[in-house]
Amino acid sequence: LEKSLRYIGYDVKRVMNITDVGHLTSDADEGEDKMVKGAQREHTTVMQIAQHYTNCFMDDIKSLNIKKPDVIEPATNCIPEFKNVISGLLKKGKAYTAGGNVYFDTSKIENKYYVFGNDMKSEDLQVGVRDDVTEDTNKHNKADFVLWFTKSKFEDQQLKWDSPWGVGYPGWHIECSCISMKHLGEQLDIHCGGVDNIFPHHTNEVAQSEAYLGHKWCNYWFHVVHLNDAEGKMSKSKGNILTVSALKEKGFDPMDYRFFCLSSHYKKPLLFKYDLLENSKNAYEKLVLKIAQNIKAADENKLNELLKAVGEIDFTDGATFDYTVEQGKSAYTQAEDSLFSEQAVELKKAYKAAICNDINTSDGITVIYDVLKSSISPEEKVALIADFDKVLSLNLVENAKKKVAAEKLHDDNEGGVADDEFTAYIKNKIAERKEAKKAKDFAKADAIRNELLEKGVELKDTREGTVYSIKA
Repeated sequence: LEKSLRYIGYDVKRVMNITDVGHLTSDADEGEDKMVKGAQREHTTVMQIAQHYTNCFMDDIKSLNIKKPDVIEPATNCIPEFKNVISGLLKKGKAYTAGGNVYFDTSKIENKYYVFGNDMKSEDLQVGVRDDVTEDTNKHNKADFVLWFTKSKFEDQQLKWDSPWGVGYPGWHIECSCISMKHLGEQLDIHCGGVDNIFPHHTNEVAQSEAYLGHKWCNYWFHVVHLNDAEGKMSKSKGNILTVSALKEKGFDPMDYRFFCLSSHYKKPLLFKYDLLENSKNAYEKLVLKIAQNIKAADENKLNELLKAVGEIDFTDGATFDYTVEQGKSAYTQAEDSLFSEQAVELKKAYKAAICNDINTSDGITVIYDVLKSSISPEEKVALIADFDKVLSLNLVENAKKKVAAEKLHDDNEGGVADDEFTAYIKNKIAERKEAKKAKDFAKADAIRNELLEKGVELKDTREGTVYSIKA
């Protein structure tokens, strides 16, 4: 979403919160704090576990070519902001204290705060909690929710702060509203989240934010549907989530998984199976091969001129994890259209139309195949794909260039440039690794890859087999 907005010319400030306190194990106020539960499970402190998983998360999104947000704000940094907004809600008569806690009073708001779309059931069009939870007898209304806890049935809460209502900690919902207001002001353009957050989390956010501000808070909501396996939604609570490290252990590159996800629309449930991921891996490698063929057929000087014109970005090795607004925008402007054929310009328009149509990355990838099948020059094909990849971030041109370089090195090796004994050693290791993968001994396969990497030999699995390059 952010890269699409930057690509079509918007300046974007994206804020991500790290919920290191107050994120409960259920949507109801009666659940345990997830961070406390995790710290107990792993015999560490809440802050240590928060930092550990934050670091793991950042490593994974970097591997997946996901841009780091402009602001990453832990909830524990914003306790004064939480207390200030809660005090404001109390003064406005939108909240009340009971049983030592502060609650949002849902009877004081209008129905317009509840609705997110026509696909919600009528019984769900209210803020608060679900029917299947133990009722909090302190609440004035069933749908009320906690803004600040000083009393709960979980007495082992490790993180607590002083407040006008007693020593305690914030509820989950208030954190997101306050962090947004702190960094983005009183009006938010787009709020993102999973469809499972719509009710009650996002409904509660809207209720408390607009009750406090007195006006509309967020213009658009961007909800992503779930990644499912055969048993349904994949989640931490089920213990069936995917990690980048797990995918690597099975021989998949992070770009294989990214290609798998982008080949579907974010509003459509995506079924995950390893054989489906294998199909995506093969399709991705075939796509890179076609781009490599065009690089080899291109005039190098003309290609470099066009790549400079579109402002090619190198996404490899997390190079754009912190890229700037200017880098994220398309450098392809009207003034540069003269460098491209009329057909190439039309393909560019088709890609932009796909991205502007509710971030339809699947259609965007289809345009890439249209580019490769078109009669435009090899230089134009590669340059357009480099431009399109500012949104997709699939390392398409970068990996195609590496493939061309690896093939050239391989041809040189076949000509006797490299030491015959070393070449034989590499080929034997590649064959040994192939057998290990066939036997599903992925640990051994990774060990062989690492052994070769230590000797300066980098492996790349392709549909045609494993190729290697010798790093300088």
